[in-house]
Amino acid sequence: MNDLYASSSLPASRSSVSASFFRVALTSAQATVWIVALLLASARPSLALVPNPQDIAKPQDAPKPQQVAQLQQTTKPDSANTQEEVDAALPARNPEQPTVAENLDTAWSMLTSAVTDRKHPQSRIQALAAIGTLGASPRGEAMLTTAMHDPDLDVRIAAVLAAGQSKDRNLTTPLRAMLDDKEPQVAFTAATTLWKMNDHSGEDILTAVVDGERSANAGVVNGAMHTAHEDLRNPATLARIGALQGASMLLGPFGFGITAYEYIHKNGGNSARALAVEQIAQEKTAPIRNKLIGALDDKDPSVRAAAAKALGAYRDKAVASALANLFYDSKLPVRLTAAAAYLRSNGAAPGVPSNAPDRVHSTARPSAKPAPGQR
Repeated sequence: MNDLYASSSLPASRSSVSASFFRVALTSAQATVWIVALLLASARPSLALVPNPQDIAKPQDAPKPQQVAQLQQTTKPDSANTQEEVDAALPARNPEQPTVAENLDTAWSMLTSAVTDRKHPQSRIQALAAIGTLGASPRGEAMLTTAMHDPDLDVRIAAVLAAGQSKDRNLTTPLRAMLDDKEPQVAFTAATTLWKMNDHSGEDILTAVVDGERSANAGVVNGAMHTAHEDLRNPATLARIGALQGASMLLGPFGFGITAYEYIHKNGGNSARALAVEQIAQEKTAPIRNKLIGALDDKDPSVRAAAAKALGAYRDKAVASALANLFYDSKLPVRLTAAAAYLRSNGAAPGVPSNAPDRVHSTARPSAKPAPGQR
C-alpha cells in the first residue's frame, strides 16, 4: 500500500497530506468518492494552465470607458456609506475632448445616478438640490415627483423644497398630495411651499400649527382635515417643525439642516463667502461673469458650488467649458451643481425664472359647513 502512495501522480507538495487522507478514506464506505475528489482537486491547477484556443486566436478587446465606469461602481465595497467615499467616487473622465452632446449626457447621468443612490440618502438630497435649479424641466419633474415617495423622511422634505425652488407649476399637484404624508414635518413643508406659490391647499395644516394645543375645533379650518392635522398639535412635533423652519427651509447644494451645516464646516466652507457670490451674481456683467469663472477654482467647496449655480444663467462656450471641468470636482455636491448648471447653460433645462411671480391658482377647499361665528 505504501508503494501505491509513492507512485501516485499527485504533486509532491500534496503527497504527504494526500497519503494520510487516503489511509482514512480507504477505510470508509465512501473510499471511491474521496479518491475521485482528491484526483480532481490535484488536476485542477494544471488544467487551468491550458489556454482556450479561441483566446489564443482572438485577443479580448479593451474595455470601453463606460464599461470601466460600471466596473468601478460594482466593485465598491458594501461599507462605502460615508460622504467622503461618495465624494471620492469621481466619474470616469473621457481622455478625448467630449462633445456638447456627450457632456449633456454625462450631466444627466450624474444627476440620475445620485438621485437614485439607494445606499446614500444624503447623495439623493444633494441631487435634489441641484435638480431644483433646473426649473420646469420634464426630466427634473419626474425625478422630483419620484423622490416625494422616498422612504427616507429627509429625502421627501428635500424633494418638496426642491419642487418649490424650481418654481415649476406642474409640480403643484404632487405637492398637494404631500399634504397627506404620514410625517407631519413633510406635510408642513408641503403646506408652506404651496402657500409661497399662492396655493392655499394646506391651510388646515398651517392653522393646526397656529392653534397648537389650544383648540381641537375642526370648524376653524377652511377645508377638509389632512392626515397630519392632530399630530401637528403635539408639542414635540411642533418643536421639530420649529427646528425645521429655522434650519432647513432653504435647500442648498449641500442639502439642508444640520447635516449640510456640518458638511460645509468640515470641508472648510464659509457660508458668508458663498452668500456674497449669490449676491453679486444677480448683476450679470462681464466682470462678474469672469469673477464667477475664477471662483470655480476656489478652495472652498461652498464658493465653487455657488459660482457654478450662478454661471448656469450664462450661455456661452467659455462658461460651459468651465462648468464641464467641474464634473470632476472632489466634492459630489459641487459636481451635481455644475451638472445642473451645464444643462441650463446649454439650454437643456430652462432654469428658474428670476422675476416670475410664484403664483398659481389657489385650490383651497371650502368647508362643507362652516362653524357658527367662523368665516
